[in-house]
Amino acid sequence: MEKKWITFDLDETLMQNPFMGWVFPEIVETIQCHLEDKDLDIMALIVDEHLKRMSKNRILEAYDWDHIVEELLERLQLTLTIDIEKIVTNHCEIPKIHLLEETILSSLQRIKDKGYALAVATNGYYKYQYPVLEKLQLVELFDQIITSDSAGYAKPDIQMLNSVKKEGELVAHVGDRIDHDILLANNLNITSIFINKNLPSTILELPVYKRKDSAEFIHFCKEKWKKENKFSQVAFHQECIPDLVVHSISELSDYITSNGL
Repeated sequence: MEKKWITFDLDETLMQNPFMGWVFPEIVETIQCHLEDKDLDIMALIVDEHLKRMSKNRILEAYDWDHIVEELLERLQLTLTIDIEKIVTNHCEIPKIHLLEETILSSLQRIKDKGYALAVATNGYYKYQYPVLEKLQLVELFDQIITSDSAGYAKPDIQMLNSVKKEGELVAHVGDRIDHDILLANNLNITSIFINKNLPSTILELPVYKRKDSAEFIHFCKEKWKKENKFSQVAFHQECIPDLVVHSISELSDYITSNGL
């Protein structure tokens, strides 16, 4: 029997990684200790380079934090070696990292019990993501872990999911970003599932499959698209609208258990 695959984004979909709260602050502190100008905003320089790469559609490179930091050190004429992978591993402890819902593990297992194979599809690099996945006990629930560096492509490039398509039918992708996750799924003609924990109550009152059609949700989508693409001139379009809208993995699990995909 051919596998039916559902792929999942990680950050802001399933888990909180340690970058913003712990990894970046340690990198910034390390660099600032070696600078005469203590007021130089190192974090802003890192983020600016990330966003510059994103705006130029260099998405794979935008998540190469080692390269971004190495380039910054060169510009600042500092001969430092910063091992970001080691810093990530050192901060892989709860509550520095955590699942976004207490029931995520059981919710994912319920989806697997319905006969679906699950895969991670993240633009984060393997060496940064795997330690977090392992610590949060997510690894054993996924049949594949696809990262942008291991695939050689980044979302929304549909080639990122080539390895999954070779092993069965890809039926859905779940994620919190329109520009990466929803476009990826819609371009693949599979079910696009948008997850957002801050949906207005008036949207949540609607059935999961009807939310995408509400005027309030379309407005919500357009505002999120603007934030995700503030350095781009790409206008909101039909492919930005998901097929299903959920506020949690638990709600998605309930929907799939009752209706399938």
